[in-house]
Parts: sequence; structure tokens; C-alpha cells
Amino acid sequence: MRINGNTMFIPGATSGIGLALALRLHEAGNQVIVGGRRTELLDEIATQHPGIDTIRIDTADAASIASASAQVIARHPDLNVLIPMAGIMRAEDWTAPGFLETAEATVTTNVLGPIRLIAAFAEHLLAQPDATIMTVSSGLAFAPLRFTPTYNATKAAIHQLSETLRLQFAGTSVRIVELVPPSVQTDLMPGHADDPHAMPLDDYIDETMSILETQPDATEVLVERVKFLRYGEARGDQAQVIAVLNGAAVA
Repeated sequence: MRINGNTMFIPGATSGIGLALALRLHEAGNQVIVGGRRTELLDEIATQHPGIDTIRIDTADAASIASASAQVIARHPDLNVLIPMAGIMRAEDWTAPGFLETAEATVTTNVLGPIRLIAAFAEHLLAQPDATIMTVSSGLAFAPLRFTPTYNATKAAIHQLSETLRLQFAGTSVRIVELVPPSVQTDLMPGHADDPHAMPLDDYIDETMSILETQPDATEVLVERVKFLRYGEARGDQAQVIAVLNGAAVA
């Protein structure tokens, strides 16, 4: 993916990694459209960062995705990059009652959301001369954190979806790139923003932007910190990776 000159829609970018990446991509010379549920946050982003467009979208709602995608394409017919950032991460205990609602909500947001978004934009992106779909998985797609079973499973699903779509879109103008964050200091879960074991957000964005700039053909965007989780099976130390991950209770 080229680092500038794109028109990018980033649903789920009103906070955390999504917002930080959106701002840096805007600064790099891209037209960025930020999507989110909370209109007050969208208004704040538009006011503080002139040039960034915003649109309300609830990625857990199929009708909202259909409506917002049509509006984005109408307003930005040169759109060529989709980055479905929206996601939730919640603790669950499957040995006790009451986990099902959380599990279903996690699947709806983390799996159905990106699937519906890609479906909404695929035809448009295929008509562009140079387009990218950047999916967002996690280091937990490759090693499980015991507190978040459904989150782990959804991110593993996104990884396999990315791998398979890369095969299906081969030979077209659309590239599939997978962003694979480690644990990053954001508000994804309570207390996560202050977790000393998590990677500082600015450091993560700095390294990610460097990879995008210096490795334009990368299919996975892997900062150094996430490689411990990503390559445990390949190294043959997956059992140790899982033990360390869960002993520290961090992603």
C-alpha cells in the first residue's frame, strides 16, 4: 500500500489505534474519512483536524453499514482504501453462566462488521486502479489470552479471512494487508491505557507508519513486539508463548 495519495475510509477510528492511525495517515497526505457511532466525537475530530471527513456508522448494524457505505462512495468516488478498525474486547468466563451475550456481541462487531464492510465496498474497490483493504487482527489471533476467548477467536477468523481474500483478489487491483497489533495502551479494555506491559500508542503508530512507508508490499504489518506472539508456532515455542502471555495477563 502506498503511504500517501489515497482516499481512505476508516470506520471505528474515533479513538485508540484507529484515531491515531487516521491522524497520521491524514498528515502523510491522504484524504481520510473517519467513521464512528458517536456524533459528538466525529464533530470533535472534524473541528480539530480540518480536512478529515466524518460519517456516522454503527458497524454492528447491517443497515447502518449499507447506508454509510453508500454515502461514503457518493461523497468520495475516488475512495481506494478501506480499513475496518472497529472492534470490542471483553473478558468472558465460559465456565460460568452469562457469557453468551458478550460472545455474540463480540462476533457481531469483530467478524460480521468487517465482512459486511468489505462486502459493501468490494465492487467499488475492484473498479479502482490501485486499492487496498487493510484488515485488523491481533497478536491474539496466534496465541490465546485466557480472559478473552471470543475476542481471540474473532481475530483468528480475521487472519484467515485476510489470507483467503488475498488468494481471491490475486490478479485484481485490490491488495489485502493485515494489520496485526500487539497489546497497545488504549481504552480497548478497562485499565489497558495504563498497562505498563502494553506498547505505548505513539510508539506503535510510529513503527507502523515506518513499516507502511518502507515496506509497501508487506502483506502483514508486524511491529517487532508482536512477533513474539505471531511466530510462536513457527519457532516451536508456542507453549512457552502461551504461558508467558497468560502468566503476565497481557496481550
